[in-house]
Amino acid sequence: MLPSIFKKGFMDDFFNDDFLMDFGGKNRNVMMKSDIKELENSYLLEVELPGFAKDEIKAEVNNGYLIIEATHNENKDEKDKEGKYIRKERYSGHCTRSFYVGENLKEEDIKGKFENGILKLEVPKKAAEEKVEEKKYIQIEG
Repeated sequence: MLPSIFKKGFMDDFFNDDFLMDFGGKNRNVMMKSDIKELENSYLLEVELPGFAKDEIKAEVNNGYLIIEATHNENKDEKDKEGKYIRKERYSGHCTRSFYVGENLKEEDIKGKFENGILKLEVPKKAAEEKVEEKKYIQIEG
């Protein structure tokens, strides 16, 4: 393997390995692939999160956005018979995705389920609430 010093950078070839995940670089499209299906009264959002456990996933509604976060930490230690390390790896990853769902949706409106590495969220269709216009008068001094 020759370094690509004339392309991107010397270290790019080293980190271009299948077991390394790059959440911020060229492989960021691999994580959190999402499908949105329109149903009669709701939308079904399916987000792929392979390798994550249910307790590593958080979903919230904030300022009209549905925000999904997943964080995973792993530590693998393998020792030989004498206790010397023959391999020691650590992995930590975090990914976030957000979808605009409207200002009038709350967390309790959304139903969630996680199984087989897929997070399924059912987001109801809600019509925007019309705001009642308030008449505001300007004080005129005279």
